[in-house]
Amino acid sequence: MYLIKPLVFFCSLLPLIRLIWLGFDGDLGANPIEFITRSTGTWALVFLCLTLTMTPLRVLTGLSIWIKLRRMLGLFVFFYASLHFAIWLWLDQNLDLVAMLRDVVKRPFISMGFLSFVLLTPLAMTSNHFSQKRLGRKWALLHRLVYVIACSVILHYWWHKAGKNDLSTVSIYAAIIFVLLAARFKVVKNWLSRVHGQLKLAK
Repeated sequence: MYLIKPLVFFCSLLPLIRLIWLGFDGDLGANPIEFITRSTGTWALVFLCLTLTMTPLRVLTGLSIWIKLRRMLGLFVFFYASLHFAIWLWLDQNLDLVAMLRDVVKRPFISMGFLSFVLLTPLAMTSNHFSQKRLGRKWALLHRLVYVIACSVILHYWWHKAGKNDLSTVSIYAAIIFVLLAARFKVVKNWLSRVHGQLKLAK
């Protein structure tokens, strides 16, 4: 069991290792900036989905290991989102803060992406045990922002793809996010608890 966290940590770095490998190999496609931006954004969304999956898995299996992995996966959401944001600010906006703010105001999908990153920042900064103890009940309230972030990220992705009339992939992510958020409702949690009980009896 103690090997799971190091293994998950290593696997979480594989998308970045792959990007570095493709970069050195000159295999980032005709538009490397777009490729890296799209890849880091997609992986931030994937890790967000994985993070939201941990609580339903805990309820379904009764194992606490999922909650122990949740914080690490949440930090990888912020890690890949930071890369996504930094690439856009550096390579697309040339570190011009005025141009960045103009883009945020002008384009709705950029607005949602920027909002998502801003909301993610305090969650990442308070993900440690010290902050959890210091904030007390306020910590849990603050970290419920992840549900708002999940919605804003989907809007960011949806509006970006809507401009290209390509909603197939984002629709899948939207459905996954919807199911994972629905799993937070008490009725669904009770259903998962009953399923877990039935699985234990079946053994």
